[in-house]
Amino acid sequence: MDITDHPSLGLANAVFAATSQKPTVKFPDSPTFQKTIKPLLATLDKSLIQANLEKFTSFYTRYAKSDYGRQSSEWLQNRVLETAAGFKNLEVKAFPHPWGQNSIIAQIPGRTQKTVVIGSHQDSINLFLPSLLGAPGADDDGSGTVTILEAFRVFVKHLADTGETLEQTVEFHWYSAEELGLLGSQAIFSSYEKERRDVVAMLQQDMTGYVEKTLKAGKPEVVGVITDYVDPGLTEFIKKVITEYCDIPWTATACGYACSDHASASKAGYPSAFVIESAFEDSDNHIHTTEDKIEYLSFDHMLQHAKLTLGLAMELGSTKLWSEKSGSALSEEL
Repeated sequence: MDITDHPSLGLANAVFAATSQKPTVKFPDSPTFQKTIKPLLATLDKSLIQANLEKFTSFYTRYAKSDYGRQSSEWLQNRVLETAAGFKNLEVKAFPHPWGQNSIIAQIPGRTQKTVVIGSHQDSINLFLPSLLGAPGADDDGSGTVTILEAFRVFVKHLADTGETLEQTVEFHWYSAEELGLLGSQAIFSSYEKERRDVVAMLQQDMTGYVEKTLKAGKPEVVGVITDYVDPGLTEFIKKVITEYCDIPWTATACGYACSDHASASKAGYPSAFVIESAFEDSDNHIHTTEDKIEYLSFDHMLQHAKLTLGLAMELGSTKLWSEKSGSALSEEL
């Protein structure tokens, strides 16, 4: 995490927490919206995931400080807008950054401003010569980008078709410059912290498509649930969502450091979690090179991550979350 531009991220949260005014989110004991969610899972389309990733990796690089990074971000924003066409109760906007590649936020208002965030990072990098060499970034994090885009498509279509209003506001984020030190997500969550935005949950999807090493080791295909530097309550609920809505199990695994953009949310005091394609030791070793290509990835596995994403967004978007501090509904308390 490069804190040069946002050294104060987390300070307001520390003061707020020290006064004992900050409630702790209590997540549901178990999933409860199966009748709504399970039929929607069948409408997730891995061919759309593949088509989006083929286009996204066609940019020479998505390095945040390159013109290709700017171009890929503009394409992605337009793709998000196209995906949401027909659903008027939604705002898609760029979150500008001085290096040229914008982050993207799609906001679906709920009955309250309590906010559930689903995130991935859109940039890629070649660590050898970032400004010169190609970086297709198929897995890191093109896979996460298109995974949450497909969940977003089904999510907003359901809301448009039913006219349903969510309890919580739900946002989908595509961050710029994760590879440069979580710069895009730090800027966003620093802004949210200053605005006293009440983010009640944040899930990061970073690398969702590589299973080759897992299968070659004779292990079962799994969703890796990171257990360090995350919110325990949200992480436990995510495990239950995987069990309920995915066709493969989860495995607990550790990253060893903050790892991805959920760390920016955590630092701001927001409950955050991180899932990955496998146990951490079995994750993709092609990343940050010219070899991070689609040919090594499984779209069936990305579909499992899309099921998790859709299930979590619907469950937490539709449930009144509670405060462990007072026992009253957060949507009524704050």
